[in-house]
Parts: sequence; C-alpha cells; structure tokens
Amino acid sequence: MRVGLTYDLRSDYLAQGYKDEDVAEFDSEETITAIGGAIQSLGYETDSIGNAGSLCSRLVAGERWDLVFNIAEGLSGRWRESQIPSLLEMFKIGYTFSDPLVCAITLDKSFAKRLVRDFGIPTAKFKVIDDIQELRHISLEYPLFAKPVAEGTGKGINHNSVIESDAQLMEVCEYLLARFAQPVLIEEFLSGREFTVGVLGNGDQAYVLGIMEIQVPQDSKTNIYSYNAKEQCEKLVNYVPYRKGSLYRQIEQLALKSYRALQCSDAARVDIRCDNKGIPCFLEINSLPGLHPTHSDLPMIATQEGMSYSELIGEIIKSALSRLK
Repeated sequence: MRVGLTYDLRSDYLAQGYKDEDVAEFDSEETITAIGGAIQSLGYETDSIGNAGSLCSRLVAGERWDLVFNIAEGLSGRWRESQIPSLLEMFKIGYTFSDPLVCAITLDKSFAKRLVRDFGIPTAKFKVIDDIQELRHISLEYPLFAKPVAEGTGKGINHNSVIESDAQLMEVCEYLLARFAQPVLIEEFLSGREFTVGVLGNGDQAYVLGIMEIQVPQDSKTNIYSYNAKEQCEKLVNYVPYRKGSLYRQIEQLALKSYRALQCSDAARVDIRCDNKGIPCFLEINSLPGLHPTHSDLPMIATQEGMSYSELIGEIIKSALSRLK
C-alpha cells in the first residue's frame, strides 16, 4: 500500500519570512522523518507530498495514493485544516483524521464549545467579539480568559491572557484583534487543574488512550499552558500521567462524549480544565493533533501508556482503513 504524507514544514515558511509564532503549528523535519519511518516500519511504502500547493500540483498531474496520512494545518483562515481533506474528498482519496467539516468546526473554538454545550458537556461561559466596541455587551464574571478563536499551539496566549479588569480586557482584545486578524474568544477563567486526553478510534469504538496532567509551576499566578510554555515545554512544563480516581472517570467520559459529539475520526486530543469547584470542563479539541515523537502531547500520552510511536501511527492508520472500507 502506498501512503502519501501531507504536511506543512516550518522551515519552508520561515524561509519565506514568516515569524516563529506564525508557523508554530507546523512541523519540523524531525517529525516528518519520524512519521515516515513509522509508516514504513508497518510495511507500507511512503511518499512525501508536502503542503496543499504540492498536493494540488500532483493531483492535477494524475498522481494517486492508497491512503494519505494528513497532518497539514494550512496557513490561514479558520477553514485551513479543511483544505487538504477537501481536496482529497474531491478526488475520492482516503485520508487519516477528521473530515473537512469537523476540522473547520474544531479549529473554531467557539463553534466547538457551542456544540458540546448542546450535548450537555460543561464548558466555561464565553463570548466572541469581532470588534472592540462589543466589549460593552460582555456580561461575564471576572477573571476572564481571552485568546484567538481559531489558533493552536497556544498562539496568542501569554501571562496577560488571564484578565482581572475592564481596562486589561480592552488592552488584550485590542492586541489580539490586531495581531491575529480574527475574532477573540473570551471565557470565564477556569482556575483548576488542566488535563489533556488522547482519544483513538471512531464512533462507539473510540476509546481513551490516556490522560496527562499539565502542570506549569513556573507561572504561579495562572498556571496556563501558553505559547511560550509549549515551545519550551522541556524546561517549563511538568507532564504527569493521570490514571486513577473519580476525577479520572469524569475526565474520561467528558473526553469521549466530546469526541463523539463532534464526530472526530481516528485520533484527537481533548483539552480539559477544572473550575474552582474541581468540575472538569471542555476547553477545546484538536482533531489534527501534533505528532512529534517526544514534544507533542498525543505521542507523550502513548509513551506513558506503554504504546510505542510506531504502534500509535499504526493505530491511526488502522482506524482510517477500517472507517474507509
């Protein structure tokens, strides 16, 4: 079986003049090599395709693959993670991870929160603004938390993201609207513990691979998993396997219910944070999770649960093939 690999390479975009934060979601050569090696170790032939532009060129030239292992994030727009799945759908080529609709909905955090809320899943109260004047109609309780509505890897999140006053809210939202040119999601801040959950499979067969607690002791004020913390996670973050008790069961059920409600495929990572009463709440879901062998959360969860990197990639492919047949 011939497996194509689609991705956005950080170095390609940095060479074009983009900033580090602009390409934070994109992958390194190390990640691409690791995924390709894992696929080959499973007995498949691999073909590195690259980004959406490269895929377009090769599709027009008549090239086809038995399956595409897709980790391309896309460069801009809240639909950017849907670009390659949409192209592959048009050409009737199977691929890993979620379909275009799910990719778009889960990237826009406000839509994901609205949907899980309708399924009875707890999530912090929130408001989305497109213009600074809309802050006059905010009726949320401080402290608040503000971030771009459709970014990942902690982009736009820093020590100013936890907000205590009207003046600070105005300042932070002005910056985010200008910097990211997209709406800002404002939530009531969840002050409790933070967890990330790896989920594999499809529909009723989906299961929780493992749960990992995210501890950021260096930021004693807010303990937030910021862009800086993620980029320097080896120094700034403690990742703690979490495996027991009633809270584990609550987090497990919340993650599975969220995954199924949003109709994710093959694998995803669900981010959960507890409120001031210790009740776990949905933060967001990453339907196209990072796959660096040692730096990304999902492979780290697999490692803590005794699953090798090749086995993780194999499970994702196995799930995709089962779904596509």
